[in-house]
Amino acid sequence: MPPFASGLLVLTAPLPALPRRAAGLVAAAAGLVAGPLYVHLQPGLRLGGPAAGPAAPPAGPALLRALAALYTAAAARRGLDLRVLLGPGRRLARQPRVLLAAAAEAPGPPEPVQLGLQRLAAAVYGCPPSLPALLLGEDTAGGDPEGDPEQDPEAALPEFLDVAVGGTFDRLHGAHRLLLSACCLLARRRLLAGVADGELLRHKVLPELIEPYELRAAKLREFLEDVKPSLCYDIVPLADPFGPSVTDPDLQCLVVSEETHRGGEAVNKKRLENGLPELALYEIQLMKDPEHSQNEEEKISSSSLRQRLLGTLLQPPRRDPALPLRPYVIGLTGGTGSGKTSMAKLLGQLGAFVIDADQLGHAVYAPGGPAYQAVVAAFGAEILNKDGTINRKVLGAKVFGNQEQLKRLTDIVWPKIAQMVKERVRRLRLKVMRAVKRQEGKAVCVLDAAVLLEAGWQDMVHEVWTAIIPEEEAVRRIVARDGLTEEAARRRLQSQMSNRQRVEQSQVVLCSLWEPEITRQQVHKAWDLLQQRLSPEPSP
Repeated sequence: MPPFASGLLVLTAPLPALPRRAAGLVAAAAGLVAGPLYVHLQPGLRLGGPAAGPAAPPAGPALLRALAALYTAAAARRGLDLRVLLGPGRRLARQPRVLLAAAAEAPGPPEPVQLGLQRLAAAVYGCPPSLPALLLGEDTAGGDPEGDPEQDPEAALPEFLDVAVGGTFDRLHGAHRLLLSACCLLARRRLLAGVADGELLRHKVLPELIEPYELRAAKLREFLEDVKPSLCYDIVPLADPFGPSVTDPDLQCLVVSEETHRGGEAVNKKRLENGLPELALYEIQLMKDPEHSQNEEEKISSSSLRQRLLGTLLQPPRRDPALPLRPYVIGLTGGTGSGKTSMAKLLGQLGAFVIDADQLGHAVYAPGGPAYQAVVAAFGAEILNKDGTINRKVLGAKVFGNQEQLKRLTDIVWPKIAQMVKERVRRLRLKVMRAVKRQEGKAVCVLDAAVLLEAGWQDMVHEVWTAIIPEEEAVRRIVARDGLTEEAARRRLQSQMSNRQRVEQSQVVLCSLWEPEITRQQVHKAWDLLQQRLSPEPSP
């Protein structure tokens, strides 16, 4: 873990030099700062010389290229929260704990440079004057540090009083930050930021992992007010693709990407229909993701970031003193067609003990089983086959769509299945204890249970792992596997807990939407990270 929680990096090199130096600078700073890492650009400033007031670099193509390079470099340092400041004027949201500058930009004794860093941070951002100040070495390989002489750093960007932009803004990444920075450079008075919500999220990749609107809006505001505090920011939810962009008469410009340019043209068509002037469309190019994998987009995108969350720990495991640590029990759940059973088999191949709750369910219904007599008494002999076994299709027809009858059945069956699960875990615990005495290592038990959350069995597990799949894909799988009509498949899914409800109660999420090899990689990643969590902390 880097030693400082946040930092301020002051860069004084000419703007054309930054694209070729960005990777080395960001890498050096990332080794010291967990985030956020603020960047103050002041080309030509002599940190070791007389005190100078802040001077923002000119808002032109050279600045946009520098921003793109810095945010691309930050994207290669996963988790780094980089914020390039475009205008001073208030205390930063997260006070820097260390001040940084590039050693190559400050030749001579370090002491005057460190003092200059402290003076600038105190005067411009209200930082304590005694913050530690460090000079960074950097990898300057890659070309002429003065950049391309054909680039024109003096070209100016257009200016507009009121600018608009829209997006999902889920887990602000480098492409978002470049887009928003361009908005800040173009706007003189106000930025209207529409944040997609509701139905607009439905067809996104892994919508269940999109942060709540309130959290996305709060992060967006904090970033914008840090980057350029002099602007007025209106952040609004978008329930449709247009929002206030087609009704606000004060807007002059809409910032778009290559992908959303056609959407900008649709906004202008609506504005003309509403008797409003067209907006200038300012396009920002997409940023390539230097680390995208085979099933991810080549551009930096929120959907790729959400895919990388699959198999990772999304929230801390339960801490229940009444639940023994051995065996460590994973509750694996998921809706019909989610691929849960295949994932359970993969975990079994990796060394987990798998308890199949569905098989136990069949056992409790069997003649002589713990729930047999109570179910027959509650629902009548008409649910029986000629051989005395319970016809689960007939029983299902009695309870499907009838919440009262369904609860009557589950109140009988679920406690009996839970008792059988606990008995199997108890036996496994004894086996594990004997293995530990023989130094054969630790054990993980997977409870494969579709109704884990509905039945309230979380108290039997240390972590909940959920398999999810989009509804359309689940319907396709159910129709192909069970021979149901599409309508019947949808009814079955709608009778179950939703993906979002499951995800909210889960530590780990998996998704089998892509090729089987991608699912296998997710399960292996989840297993490897689990083994790390279960490994004892090394002795000091």
